[in-house]
Amino acid sequence: MSNSSIDICSQALIKIGASGISSFEDGTAEAEVAESLYPYIRDALLSSYPWSFALSQTKLARLETAPVADYQYAYLLPADFLRIISAGSGNRGKGVEYRIVKDCLYSNLSQINLTYLRRPDEDNFPAYFCEALINKLAYEFCIPLTESTTRAEFLSKIAEDSISRARTVDAQQSTPSRFEDFSLVEVRQ
Repeated sequence: MSNSSIDICSQALIKIGASGISSFEDGTAEAEVAESLYPYIRDALLSSYPWSFALSQTKLARLETAPVADYQYAYLLPADFLRIISAGSGNRGKGVEYRIVKDCLYSNLSQINLTYLRRPDEDNFPAYFCEALINKLAYEFCIPLTESTTRAEFLSKIAEDSISRARTVDAQQSTPSRFEDFSLVEVRQ
């Protein structure tokens, strides 16, 4: 099933008893609310958890202009960057000291491998994330369109539950994390 921002917003609108939309330029209150809120809610939900489908790794391009202070090198962050997960160097994806400043990463290493959350196309959202996003949008759209705080409270609970379920499903997409360099584990070996 392919998804688009319009499809996702329409499903959220239908959940609150409003009319779906065919475009953000429909000229309706529903389209105006969806166009205004959707990108922020989508990005906030994507940024809130290290979703497996939104993870990406890349070697960053070093900029010619060095930072003014504290670090030797500046790197341009990818255009689809939402949030950093880790930075590494060589063949490692973590362990590097860094600072994010505007659209750059500053570091003292001459090469950076970045693991980050990106903004994928809606077509790449798995069903469990779409359900969570639709429920979150329904909650956020409710008060501007229905002015019903009771319904909004109910939708808030549904959104929280579906986000929690989505995180649980997504957490099962990789090998569980293990302790590394933990002195108590090393003593027992």
